[in-house]
Amino acid sequence: MCSGKGFFEGSACLCRQQHRGMLTLTMMLINGFVCHGSPPLFKKTFAGFCHRFAGEAHLVALLTGIRQVLRQYGSLNACFIEGFGKDDATVIPALCAFVDRLHATAAGRAGHLLSDPRKGSACKRLHLFLRWMVRKDRVDPGGWTGISPAKLVVPLDIHMHTIGLRLGLTRRKPADAVTAVEITQGFARFAPHDPVRYDFALTRFGIRREMDIDDLVRMAFPGAA
Repeated sequence: MCSGKGFFEGSACLCRQQHRGMLTLTMMLINGFVCHGSPPLFKKTFAGFCHRFAGEAHLVALLTGIRQVLRQYGSLNACFIEGFGKDDATVIPALCAFVDRLHATAAGRAGHLLSDPRKGSACKRLHLFLRWMVRKDRVDPGGWTGISPAKLVVPLDIHMHTIGLRLGLTRRKPADAVTAVEITQGFARFAPHDPVRYDFALTRFGIRREMDIDDLVRMAFPGAA
C-alpha cells in the first residue's frame, strides 16, 4: 500500500530526472497517480512522450517500477534502507540494490533513467535524488530517515568535475563513479558529517554567467598567481 510519503518520494524521484519539465507529472504524482495507476494508464497518458534521450517506454517502465516498489515497501525510503549497511562507506552499495529492485519491477526497460552504479557511471541524477531526500536544509527538503548525510556522494556533472579539478580535489579526467567518490572524500576533509553540503553552492560557478570558476579558485587560493 502506498503512503503519503510514497507520493512525495515518487514526485522527487521523477523530478530529479527532468527538473522543470516534470512539473505537470509531479502534480499528478502528488494526487496518487503512480500508486493508483497502472501500466496501461501510464502508457496512454504519456503516449509520444520524448525528452532528450528519454522516450515513452523508458518513462512508463520507471513509473511501473516506482509503483511496484511503493506498493511492496510503502515508501522508497524503506526499500532503500533494506539494502543499506551501517558499515558501508557510502550509499553506493545500497544504491545498487535499490536500482536492482526498480529495474526488476520495471522489467529492465527504464534505460538511462536508472543508471547502474556497477557500470562505473557517476549516476548524477540518482545521487542528486539522494541528496534531496537525505539532507534537510534551505536547499534540500529531506524526508528520509535512517541514512547519514556523511554517506552521500557528490552528484557529479561537468560543472562539479571541473571545480574538483581546479580545486585539487581530484586529478582524474573521467567524470565517473571513482571521481565522484574522490571529490566527496575531498569535501569530507572539511565537513566529514555532510560532505555534499557544498554541491549546490559550488556548482553555481560555471552555471551562472556572473559566477566564474576562476573567481572561485582565487578565493580558494588567494596567494596563487
